[in-house]
Amino acid sequence: MIDLHMHFDGSLPVETVLRLAGEQNIALPADTEEGLTPYLKAPADCRDLNDYLSRFDLPLKVLQTREALESGARDLGQQLKSQGIVYAEMRFAPQLHTQMGLTQREVVQAVLDGLCSCAPGIWINLILCCMRGGENQEENAETIEIAADEIESARKRLKSGEVCFSRVVAADLAGAEAIFPTGDFAKIFSAARERSIPYTIHAGEADGPESIRAALAMGAYRIGHGVRCVDDEKLVEELKEGQIPLECCLTSNLQTRAFASAGEHPLLPLYRRGLAVTVNTDNMTVSQTTIANEFAVLKELGMTEEERRGLLENSIRASFVTDQEKQILRKRILK
Repeated sequence: MIDLHMHFDGSLPVETVLRLAGEQNIALPADTEEGLTPYLKAPADCRDLNDYLSRFDLPLKVLQTREALESGARDLGQQLKSQGIVYAEMRFAPQLHTQMGLTQREVVQAVLDGLCSCAPGIWINLILCCMRGGENQEENAETIEIAADEIESARKRLKSGEVCFSRVVAADLAGAEAIFPTGDFAKIFSAARERSIPYTIHAGEADGPESIRAALAMGAYRIGHGVRCVDDEKLVEELKEGQIPLECCLTSNLQTRAFASAGEHPLLPLYRRGLAVTVNTDNMTVSQTTIANEFAVLKELGMTEEERRGLLENSIRASFVTDQEKQILRKRILK
């Protein structure tokens, strides 16, 4: 299996949050997995994306030291391995983990170290998120600089023939889309483009087609979510023609009220129209889901085995790895 859109903090296992809090003497609202889970998962009456994002507060609180970041990444990687994940692109915003003095570079290195320790058996690369906001331009610029340096370093290692697992492969823009419009961050991604950084952008989840159009105008290779494209038929055709990958996350879209029911979600209809749709979890802990669960829901909605393989192939094609590495993934995932 493969997951291209999964957030580190939103997928941190509940038991890991408890353990890291205990090790750091951080007070939590409950001291058991059963008691803590309601504080980490999206509530049944979740109002919107902003309400959903509030569930990230506790994981972020315990992920502020090098030891916690490395250990948390290792725990999540081991959990993904146990679920049969072969390849994942895990994303997070390093600027949100500097509250206790770490630099963004130190944060990224700690997470990479934790992921590397999960091999062999699973391959997890990193996407570094810039954050939507009004006063964090310097932090976003630093994130892009780190992504550029890490990606360039990995390219050199790959060119020399080194096997280069658990590396930074792309940048992203995440956060409150309806409050901070996508187009406001064009300057940051212009800098990313100048440094030859591949990037995806969250768009078309809490905001409409205009957000997706802004992301495309900014040069996004993939679109995080992108499901509000259904409100603009011309945009749907453009996405199909350009084969722009859509990182769809069905369960979380229902929780953020993007759609009222699984039957109304456009993932399968868009795939059947020929768009480059992929299936992802978004936040395993917040959404209480796994990639297997996402595919199970789609099967209940009528997905065939041929369509399942086609969706997996879309994810392999969309992954931020080399063509040679994609061939390896095909052999492992589509066997």
